Amino acid sequence: MVLLAQKQEDWIRIVKSFGCRQVVAEDLVQEMYIKIYKRLGNDLNIMYDDKEINYYYVYRTLHTLFLDLRRKEQRVKKVYIEDVDIDRPVEDIDYGSAYQKVEEELGRAYWYNRKVFEIINGGESVADLSRNSGINYYSLYNTYRKMKEQLKKLL
Repeated sequence: MVLLAQKQEDWIRIVKSFGCRQVVAEDLVQEMYIKIYKRLGNDLNIMYDDKEINYYYVYRTLHTLFLDLRRKEQRVKKVYIEDVDIDRPVEDIDYGSAYQKVEEELGRAYWYNRKVFEIINGGESVADLSRNSGINYYSLYNTYRKMKEQLKKLL
């Protein structure tokens, strides 16, 4: 691990060649250290003859982390401070009546739909619920999605 850390400037230069700024490159290199350190316990060997580092493995790890970062950035919508209208008043929402509407709609829903919605909305994943109940994953997912859309229309 010491030999790996001695090449930090090389790793940063590699990440910067992907098109990252210095700060992002440093962060990705730190993530790479963590990822490799965790895998070293699982019989990972990143050395050639205990003298030279497997540069290709490190490069692929850095490139994978870079691609993961780009995918995450695409999913997040950036809002620049210049575009935010600070002087606009915030709408007052009556959360009590909104909650009441949701509860009434859940009370009128079919028992299966309501139960699936409550379980998934309570924190259990669709995959876990499917495994535990034996009900098809897509059936549970579609039921939850339709209930969620129905409740969103109320608000």
